[in-house]
Amino acid sequence: MQKIRDFFKVNSNYQLFMVNLVFAVTGSTALYLADIILINISFIENTSSKALYWSVRIFLVIPLYQVLLIFVATIFGEFKYFWNIEKKMLKRLGFNFK
Repeated sequence: MQKIRDFFKVNSNYQLFMVNLVFAVTGSTALYLADIILINISFIENTSSKALYWSVRIFLVIPLYQVLLIFVATIFGEFKYFWNIEKKMLKRLGFNFK
């Protein structure tokens, strides 16, 4: 169990559980909301090409996931942990946060 905690850089099994819970809730919610958005703009997989549908869906899910990750992490009390992860990713994309 220590190797897993070291990999995630957490201090306790409880924090490891909370981190995994945040990832699970965020992923499920992002996919659910992407479905709702695509249905509301009448962009359904059956009426458009599969390649276009999945491209739009992926480009919708990625930013939605990033925003939801911080929101859900805040609710579960893990904002600081996930904000550090988010800052690393945003730096790779060219944004500078201090």
